[in-house]
Amino acid sequence: MEEWGSILYYLVAANIIGFVMMYIDKRKAVRGHYRIPERTFWLLGIIGGSIGIYIGMKSFRHKTKHRSFTIGIPVLIVINVISFSWILLFMS
Repeated sequence: MEEWGSILYYLVAANIIGFVMMYIDKRKAVRGHYRIPERTFWLLGIIGGSIGIYIGMKSFRHKTKHRSFTIGIPVLIVINVISFSWILLFMS
């Protein structure tokens, strides 16, 4: 049961980081500053932060014109849900 808590904390942290990074990147885009590379968002999405990135996309209207993000991030959400569900199911 302790493993469930650890995984939950990990997922919450990864998604908060994804959300905050979308906010920071949007601010940088508006101000014309150096941006966070897209591969950083993809890596964070792959390791479990896809929901936070998606909420950030919708909240800040950021990266919504990038077809790879509008299709890819929801696909990663499904993959993450399946993967982490499988891990939790077979961890006990």
